[in-house]
Amino acid sequence: MTSPNHTLAPMLRKLSRWCTLSEEDQQAVLELPHETRVIGKGNYIVRDGDKPTRSCVLLSGFAYRHKVVGNGGRQILSVHMTGDVVDLQNSLLRTADHDVQALTEAEVAFIPVDAVTDLAFSRPSIGMAMWYDTLVDASVHREWTANVGRRDARTRMAHLLCEFGVRLHDAGLVSLCSYEMPMTQEQLADATGLTSVHVNRTLKSLDRDGLVQRSSRSVLITEWDTLAKAGDFDTRYLHLAD
Repeated sequence: MTSPNHTLAPMLRKLSRWCTLSEEDQQAVLELPHETRVIGKGNYIVRDGDKPTRSCVLLSGFAYRHKVVGNGGRQILSVHMTGDVVDLQNSLLRTADHDVQALTEAEVAFIPVDAVTDLAFSRPSIGMAMWYDTLVDASVHREWTANVGRRDARTRMAHLLCEFGVRLHDAGLVSLCSYEMPMTQEQLADATGLTSVHVNRTLKSLDRDGLVQRSSRSVLITEWDTLAKAGDFDTRYLHLAD
């Protein structure tokens, strides 16, 4: 495999999870034309209604998808991290139907959508990997919908904390049970359908019961199995072992 220090290596690692890519396929991914930029915390990567001409690969930092409804309320739909192509669907859909915003300062690589679609259709294994990636995104969205719609506050929060640990660990960024939470309590509220006050109360409850320890943004999961049970958490929807 080509140097892991290549700019698009995080994208290649992610796609290689879903399908076996030949050396030629790998090289084709790394040779995609791209422009790197640093996006400041809170700045938009994609706005609802945009007609994006570029797809965005997250090289470092975090981003999140969200929708703003008619009364001004915001629902956070997913959080993205290193290696994610956060708007891959816009290479075909053309018009963005939601916002993508930098959750932290993020380094990104912008790739022309025409280059993405040309590569997907000219190299079937890469196209399959991209398709798989969008299907897993959809699986995560289904889980988040179930989390907000049918779980109580404690279960929602425990589930979210477990998902962060698993995904960060899988990306090789942190250990499973210890990480920095990049979201504010307001953002956690918008992700779980709760108020900021309810989020604070729920986190304190998990802390008081000895399942997690928090200090500022640091999260230490002290009882993984118990927290996973409390969060009705099963990694199957992440398709990590497929």
